Amino acid sequence: MRVGFIGLGMMGKGMAANLQKAGHQLVVYDLNRVAAEPFRAKGAEWANSPRQVAASSEVVFTSLPVPADVEAVALGPNGLIEGMKPDTAFFDMSTNSVAVVRKLNAAFAEKNIYMLDSPVSGGPSGAASGKMAIWVGGDEQQFNRHKSVLDAMADQARYIGPIGAGTIAKLVHNCTSAVVGVALAEVMTMGIKAGVEPLELWEAVRQGATGRQRTFDRLGKFLTSSYDPADFALRLLHKDVSLAVGLGKEVAVPMRLANLALEELTEALNRGWGQRDSRVSSLLQVERSGIPTPNVDPAKVQAVLDSDRQN
Repeated sequence: MRVGFIGLGMMGKGMAANLQKAGHQLVVYDLNRVAAEPFRAKGAEWANSPRQVAASSEVVFTSLPVPADVEAVALGPNGLIEGMKPDTAFFDMSTNSVAVVRKLNAAFAEKNIYMLDSPVSGGPSGAASGKMAIWVGGDEQQFNRHKSVLDAMADQARYIGPIGAGTIAKLVHNCTSAVVGVALAEVMTMGIKAGVEPLELWEAVRQGATGRQRTFDRLGKFLTSSYDPADFALRLLHKDVSLAVGLGKEVAVPMRLANLALEELTEALNRGWGQRDSRVSSLLQVERSGIPTPNVDPAKVQAVLDSDRQN
């Protein structure tokens, strides 16, 4: 296909390179024209504006730093919306704002053009190797229509749901990464200051139950609301976190997130849930959020886990 690509930075250059390797004819644009030279050397066409990219392409991809950049490229002077033909699509691969994504989708829909949010996860190395995820929200028929192009860039291109769904998934993922990163720094500094060598501590804990399990696999009980019988009782985790927080005090290490977690576990314990699975404290957040208690069929959750193990 003739594929337009706007944004040849750390992520974009890897994805665009893989599109070229797959045999697609690229039409490229970047504020830094030098970034396009490696692609032009291999046959890509240079466009002088997003509008020109749109007019010359069958489908367009954008990979840009912030929501304001995406909005300017899409709707600004000489923007995509001025050059795209009816019944064509553009996929925004940036980490965007849900509100901006829905605004752009509505504006393009008025002209019978499809806009899909399709943020990626895998970092620059994943973008270069093609080992990354693309989470797509928007029109499912357009996703299916362009699946082969998406597959040229990623080994995990997945349709998530209506417009904005891909962006929501990306924000959930990246916010999780941030919170987990802070938590790991907190508990590791406690362990190191308490007397364990950093490498020995790291090697030890990564072999425990939490270390061996993929981060989001821990959500099985949350999705199914299956907290009985307990794999590990709440009262026991409450005891363990209390001990960890106490050790932090002994060695004068701030334990902000651990104390917050202990308060959550204490509230759950006061509900009379001590014998239930330790993850039952998740129900407190479900209540506060005002959403229905998740009730996913356990067999469907297990099928996803089994499929990953087979692959």
